[in-house]
Amino acid sequence: MVAAMASHEADALPKVQAELAALQAKSAELADQYLRAKAEAENARRRAEDEISKARKFAVEAFAESLLPVADSLEAGLIIKDATAEQIREGAQATLRQLLAALERNKVLAINPSAGTKFDPHQHQAISVVPSEQEANTVVSVLQKGYSIADRVLRPALVTVSAPK
Repeated sequence: MVAAMASHEADALPKVQAELAALQAKSAELADQYLRAKAEAENARRRAEDEISKARKFAVEAFAESLLPVADSLEAGLIIKDATAEQIREGAQATLRQLLAALERNKVLAINPSAGTKFDPHQHQAISVVPSEQEANTVVSVLQKGYSIADRVLRPALVTVSAPK
């Protein structure tokens, strides 16, 4: 009986050693895959950070580039020494149109509610409340336009609002 057990153990030892070697090889393979995946994730994170940095840098560059013609127009207008008031006015209007077009191209839009528009505290800032024939909490007049960029308010419109009756 002892001899049978010894024979059985002798047969099992190579199998166990083979299984151990296979498991060690699989472990080494998985460790290698893990290190590669970790390095790949780190490289992807670095690339994403670089792309974000470049996007910020070049977004400002594109915006500034769209404003250069406005600066050129203002400088050209200042060169004219004997301009009439009408010429100065026409130049200022043309330059303002140029500026507004540049802002619009860069998704900077005016917030200019018309009279009677419902007051929106997310886009408007009430400077005063005045008696009016309009419905309560509606815009009576705009004192200063507001501006938004990509649905985010840069500056709220300054408005007067109708008082409750």
